[in-house]
Amino acid sequence: MMGTNSYGDISYICISTFAYNSMAIIHTSRLRLQALKYDDLLIWHRQGRAALEKHLGLIASSWQIEPFFEAETLEALQHFWIPMVQIFPWDFMWYSNWEIILVEENRSIGGIGLSGLPDDNGATMVGYFIDTPYRNQGFASEALSALISWAKQDQGLHQILADTPLNNITSEKVLLKNGFQTFGEIEEVEHIEKIRVKHWILSL
Repeated sequence: MMGTNSYGDISYICISTFAYNSMAIIHTSRLRLQALKYDDLLIWHRQGRAALEKHLGLIASSWQIEPFFEAETLEALQHFWIPMVQIFPWDFMWYSNWEIILVEENRSIGGIGLSGLPDDNGATMVGYFIDTPYRNQGFASEALSALISWAKQDQGLHQILADTPLNNITSEKVLLKNGFQTFGEIEEVEHIEKIRVKHWILSL
């Protein structure tokens, strides 16, 4: 089964054969977002990023990200992406990391992903990060816009939620540019470490 759709300068391609051999790719003017399959995630977990990038045919990168985001990513890999993609093989795109690939360099410059299919309230959460040398160039906004357009195909999706660490102005600008608004109170949450976060919502 194969589908292709376009949203302005955003297009996505989903090719499905068997669950273990599915592929989901989103193209934008500068980026390619590729959802990692179960086997991809296992390579990352067992052999490291270099092995994963070689497996995906990418130029080797060395992410320069804050220790908090590095720890958060490894936690998600082991305790969310791998088990959830195994449980939901046909909907793995909703539970996995999407590599954010800069097309002109064929290099991964970050990741983005959702917390799963819409819940009973029609909501899911989004998280993302960009490698330090590639920040402040609009890549996070471009990737988020593309993933939102892809996710909106699900008619059961009514809200996308996000949290940002307090005073992370750069991430706040990304959300504002994509139509998110703050809601609720600033809270302290246990998330790898205790941090204060703002809550954001995009109503569709």
